[in-house]
Amino acid sequence: MKKLMLILVFCLSGQYIFAQLLDGLVIGLESNGAWYNDDKKTGPFFDADNQDGDEHIRFNNYLRLNYNFLKNFSATVQLESYEPLALVNYSPNYKGTDLGTYSLNYKDSKLDVTAGHYYTQFGSGLILRNWEDRQLGINNALLGGKIEYKPIDAIRLTALYGKQRVGFETSDGEVYGFDSDIDLSSFLKLESSSLDLGLSYVGRKEQTDIEDPNFDELTNSFSGRLNYSQGSFYAGAEYVHKSEDAIVQINQILNGFVKPGSAILLDAGYSQKGFGIGGTFRRLENMAFFSDRETAGNIYLENMVNFTPALTKQHDYLLTNIFVYQAQALVSFADPQLLKVGEIGGQLDLFYNLKKDTPLGGKYGTKIAFNASYWAGLSGDFDYANQDYETDLLGFGNKYFSDISLEVRKKWNSKWNTIFYYVNQYYNKRDVEGQFGAEPIKTNIIVAEAIHKLGKGKSLRFEAQKLFSDSKDHDWTGGTIEYNLNRNLSFYVNDIYNNGSDSDTEKTHYYNFGGSYTKGGTRVALNYGRQRAGLVCIGGVCRFVAEATGLTMSLTTSF
Repeated sequence: MKKLMLILVFCLSGQYIFAQLLDGLVIGLESNGAWYNDDKKTGPFFDADNQDGDEHIRFNNYLRLNYNFLKNFSATVQLESYEPLALVNYSPNYKGTDLGTYSLNYKDSKLDVTAGHYYTQFGSGLILRNWEDRQLGINNALLGGKIEYKPIDAIRLTALYGKQRVGFETSDGEVYGFDSDIDLSSFLKLESSSLDLGLSYVGRKEQTDIEDPNFDELTNSFSGRLNYSQGSFYAGAEYVHKSEDAIVQINQILNGFVKPGSAILLDAGYSQKGFGIGGTFRRLENMAFFSDRETAGNIYLENMVNFTPALTKQHDYLLTNIFVYQAQALVSFADPQLLKVGEIGGQLDLFYNLKKDTPLGGKYGTKIAFNASYWAGLSGDFDYANQDYETDLLGFGNKYFSDISLEVRKKWNSKWNTIFYYVNQYYNKRDVEGQFGAEPIKTNIIVAEAIHKLGKGKSLRFEAQKLFSDSKDHDWTGGTIEYNLNRNLSFYVNDIYNNGSDSDTEKTHYYNFGGSYTKGGTRVALNYGRQRAGLVCIGGVCRFVAEATGLTMSLTTSF
């Protein structure tokens, strides 16, 4: 009887302990798979990154465990599987099944300490940013240690060390960092406004095999930033200086071509009910910063220490994303007629809501959004033969890209909503992509979208898109139909078609159809179609994807 009671007590206490353990555990699962097909129109399946044409079925799987315990502690583990190979367009470094990231963290009101893998950002990211984006195939977490300390509420200090994640390995180069955030408004007794100062340092140390190098193994970057806000107004400024380092061309370190780098970022804006305006200016010069020098400019976006996204409008439609701009942070002396050392430009955002019950606003009002961006190369004196240059601080060189867009959103009644979208673009393909002989492309894109609510949670969404260009190669037409059965279940079909003479896309339908189902923290999606070769961009960060045809699926859940 006593043994039975002991067993019963043990089981009950075990269940209690297990329940307590599970109480602090959060599990996230994501699975993305594809079955690639041979296509009579686009050709047989072939993965150029892995030199493979046999493994048609592939999965990228991520299992993340977050566990909070003992009040101030947390642990994170992420298991990853890329079997039998990673999805097409991902780095070959993602291969097999292994432990992707792991960390242990302690946090209280003043101290935040992490050992293992971690993500962080200093300022806007111009000097340092580590993050994960599974769709782009980016995970440049640092493996090492990070300490954040708040001696008082108005000051936060951060010190870190680590090596960047590269697939399941780490970089050869080491990263050191220090950051300070100071709330000056607390010291200056500013009650109706906010003034913040930030000072940062990031060092990248990588040994070199070059004899008598003209550059140091340790490259130092320093930045200062100031942000001010009062009421509806905000303004910010950031400056970054990067010490001299060797220029890298086509994975080759050039010992005779050593230059410093710099970045300037200015932004300001104002908003009130129904109106807002914001502007951004940025100048980059030799601001490509990688933990391993030879990886500079790699197409998989690996080893990136800092964050230089394209500061342009992030469009939502298929045809508005054919010619997208990539930030030009690298130095490229590919040809005497094709010299790049950075970029200069900016963008302007404006929105205005026409009031309800006015002649232009109508019964429900009308929302208008305007955006304009312009980007060019840096002007200066360039010496191709001797591999040297001097730039003008505020000089604009060759025009790289411009984008002007106007969006009008209108609710007509309880059942109909429409969006009219117009975009004018200029894309210098030769300079942006480094394609010799390519001519600039000028486009005008028109999009009309309508949403019809059918009642009981059902709705239909229609898109019609047209791209006109000054090039005989590009004359695109596109459309989308989406049916939402309820807030959980939806289906769609879309297609874009080029009636131009571009040899890569001529007379090809890039169709896709599929659906998704969402319930609580779980989402399942299934899609079949063709993927157009080109750039995929998220948040201004772009990577190239190859043409492919097949069935794709996605599952995400958390519990």
